[in-house]
Amino acid sequence: MFAPKALPPMTNSLRVLAALLGYPDATLRSHLPEMRALLRDEHALPAARLLELDALMDALARAEPLAAEADYVDLFDRGRGTSLHLFEHVHGDSRERGPALIDLGQTYETAGLVLAEGELPDYLPAVLEFVSTQPVREAKAFLGEMAHIFNAIFAALRHRDSPYASALGALLELAGETAQAVQPPVEEPLDESWAEPVVFDGCSSKGQARPGQAQPVHIVRRPATASIVSSGASS
Repeated sequence: MFAPKALPPMTNSLRVLAALLGYPDATLRSHLPEMRALLRDEHALPAARLLELDALMDALARAEPLAAEADYVDLFDRGRGTSLHLFEHVHGDSRERGPALIDLGQTYETAGLVLAEGELPDYLPAVLEFVSTQPVREAKAFLGEMAHIFNAIFAALRHRDSPYASALGALLELAGETAQAVQPPVEEPLDESWAEPVVFDGCSSKGQARPGQAQPVHIVRRPATASIVSSGASS
């Protein structure tokens, strides 16, 4: 029988990609030369992708610090399509997201990993740090399960002509997949979709009515008896 072909290592590449997708503060930018060398030494990614990642790192190195940080926030924190919180793409604001976050956090704890204060388990850099601790075959399979999410983010970043798309393309290649620049759906900014309804201004948060317009009043008859049914959410 033939032994299964050994898979190339990807630990350093995953950790570099996790760092590149993190907040571009001074510490991260100071390590860009080291990160560039680690990607090349591991040979986990094709040369064309490495050139794209070089362009991303060059852009971060050239940018004014405050501009790089502001651009990062605007790109990843103000739109659902580019959100780096993976369960945002799967569960949105539904009740399933909470149990899923708890399960993933417990997976990290079992592996001996501790999240930074205030960091959610589904934040992509945290996910990649965890995957980098796994054996190559398991890491590749784990990435493959998330490939459809990576591709959605990749497409949204390409739509914005962002060099960060190269990092998502690299993740897809590490998963053994091909990055596909599909047309992302039209989305409203997170700031707007999470906005609280305006109170007492005569109109609703979604514009169903305008100030000064007559508001319909609906009277609902109370049933004679009522029962309360409680149900628990399953993870």
